[in-house]
Amino acid sequence: MTPSLNGTQRVALVTGAAGGLGREFAIALAARGHRVAGLDLADMSGTAERIPGDRFLPVRADVTDPDEVGAAVEEAAARFGALHIVVNNAGIYPPIPFEKTTLEDWRRIMRVNLDGPFLVSRAALPHLRSAGWGRIVNIVSAVVFLGPPDLVAYTTSKAGLVGFTRALASAVGSDGITVNAIAPGLTRTATAARTTGADGGFDRVRALQVVPATEEPRDLLSTLLYVVDEGSGFLTGQTINVDGGSAKH
Repeated sequence: MTPSLNGTQRVALVTGAAGGLGREFAIALAARGHRVAGLDLADMSGTAERIPGDRFLPVRADVTDPDEVGAAVEEAAARFGALHIVVNNAGIYPPIPFEKTTLEDWRRIMRVNLDGPFLVSRAALPHLRSAGWGRIVNIVSAVVFLGPPDLVAYTTSKAGLVGFTRALASAVGSDGITVNAIAPGLTRTATAARTTGADGGFDRVRALQVVPATEEPRDLLSTLLYVVDEGSGFLTGQTINVDGGSAKH
C-alpha cells in the first residue's frame, strides 16, 4: 500500500534513529510504506536489520553541526528523490540538580534538544516546500507540564521546542506543511533505564499515571503515524501528550 492519497511515496527523515524511540519510529514509518533516512552519530545497523530491502538509509551526522545536517538532508533527498516527513527525535536528558548544572551542561542540552530540531527543520524545509506537502514532528516530553526538579535544563529545552512547534506551524501552514509535537512520559528505552531506571524512576513515574504501566516505545507509534498521515492536514501547532495520564493536559 502506497502511503499517499495521490500516489506519491513519502520519504521520512528520523533523527536519533540508532536506538530507542528513534529506531522504533523509523521501523514503524518503513512498515507503513515510507522510505526512511536515519540520522545519528551511533551505529544504525540494528535499525537497518529490521527494515527490509532498500527502504532505509543510515546517514552519520551530528544534529548540532549545520554542515553535517545540511549534507545529511541533501544525501537523503538525493537518494530517495524527495523529502516529506521530518521527525526530530534526537535528544539528551541528563538528570542534574539545578545547583550543579554548569553553563556547559546547559548549553550542551540546548544544542542537542533545541539547536538540533532547528537545524534539521531549516535544512529540510526547502524540500518539503518543493513537494508542496510536509509533516514535521518534534518529540518533546511530558515534563513540560510537570516540571520535575532534577530536570530544569531538559524541561526548559523541551518547553522551548513546544514554542518552536507552535511558531513554525504558523510560518509554514500555507505551504501545506504541518508541525506538531508529541510529548511522551518516561518511556522504557535503554537510555532511560540507564539514566533513571536504576534508582526507581519508572516506579515513581508509574505511580503518577492513571494507566498503571510503564510506557513502552510501541505506545507512541500510533500517535506518530496519525500525526504524519495524509488525513491529518488540519492538525498543526499542537502538542499531543502521551504519558498514561500523569499530566492531564
